[in-house]
Amino acid sequence: MPEEYTVIEAKEAREGRYIIIEEDPCRVTSISISKPGKHGEAKARIEGVSLFTGKKKTLLSPTGHRVKVPVLKKETASAVADVGNGKWQLMDMESFETYESEIPAEFRSKIQAGSEVEVQAVMGQRFVQRVK
Repeated sequence: MPEEYTVIEAKEAREGRYIIIEEDPCRVTSISISKPGKHGEAKARIEGVSLFTGKKKTLLSPTGHRVKVPVLKKETASAVADVGNGKWQLMDMESFETYESEIPAEFRSKIQAGSEVEVQAVMGQRFVQRVK
C-alpha cells in the first residue's frame, strides 16, 4: 500500500502547498508565525481549504512540531459515461480501472464521453482537477 502522507515541521509549510488538517487534506492559504514567549515556543497558525469539502480549516501548532503532508498522485482518466447527478464513470488510462467520480460544476459543460480528465488521487479518494 502506498504512503498516504509524509511529515514536515510546521515552520516548513508554505502557501499553495498541501497539509493535513483534522485528517482532511487541505491547500494552505495563509501562514502566520508568532514570536516565542518567555517560557514557550513560537507558534504557527496555518489556514487551509479542504480539497474535498471546500471548507476553511485552521491548524495551530508549535513551529518545531511535526505536521502531515498528503501525498498527491496525478492520474489521467477517460470519461466513459454520464451516471447522472454530476457524476461520471471514469477509466484510469494506466490500469484501465473504472470508477465513479463527482465532476465539479465548472467542468460539467466541458466534459463528454471520450474526454480526457486530470484526476488527483489523495488519501484513498479522487477528484477531478481539470478537463483536457
